[in-house]
Amino acid sequence: MSDDITVAATSRKVFGKGASRRLRRDNLVPAILYGDSKDPEPIQLKHNEVTKHLENDAFYSQLLMVSVDGGEAVRTVLRDVHRHPYKQQILHLDFMRVVAGAELQVTAQLHFVGEDTCPGVKNEGGIVVHNENEVAIACLPRNIPEFIEVDMSEMNVGDSVHLSDLKLPEGVRLLDLNEVGDDSDRSVAAVNKPRAVVEETDEAEDVGDAAEQPAAADAAGSDPGS
Repeated sequence: MSDDITVAATSRKVFGKGASRRLRRDNLVPAILYGDSKDPEPIQLKHNEVTKHLENDAFYSQLLMVSVDGGEAVRTVLRDVHRHPYKQQILHLDFMRVVAGAELQVTAQLHFVGEDTCPGVKNEGGIVVHNENEVAIACLPRNIPEFIEVDMSEMNVGDSVHLSDLKLPEGVRLLDLNEVGDDSDRSVAAVNKPRAVVEETDEAEDVGDAAEQPAAADAAGSDPGS
């Protein structure tokens, strides 16, 4: 687990859509701090600081120490980010207070290593495909990983990595994996055939289909008694 990330916020005294729009015009981001059996606390953050935080993958999964009005920091995790549909603008943030000793459900980023040097890419010209870039996990706050590493250095064309193949840190479990070998054990990454090979195979199948059509037509038009 990495060092906690500090987030500076101030109390928010204005509410409603109109007030939120005014805050955004002043380059502020409305947010809410909730959980731990306490009343929700409306807060606001500077947009440029939020944007900088969101560039860090760890901000989405690590413990965040939110300090409101310079007071004692509260341990939280980021629960939701509302973004403008087409502008580079953050509309709202949700932070959840962390209860000491209580299991959390968060998402962890997948970091893929060894892709360029794996046999499937280096020797066979394969293409790496990521089916997932993050996974849902459950763990105690102290066990939240900054990321989960996926080693692809030994993979050949046709190989894939499934949820059950992920090496999880101690005290961390996957929420989406019910039982190894069942339908929940989906692929997170694979090394596929080179595109040229796939296209050549498709073309060969098309030629074969076209060759069968005249033969089928001849057979349909022939006289069974001749």
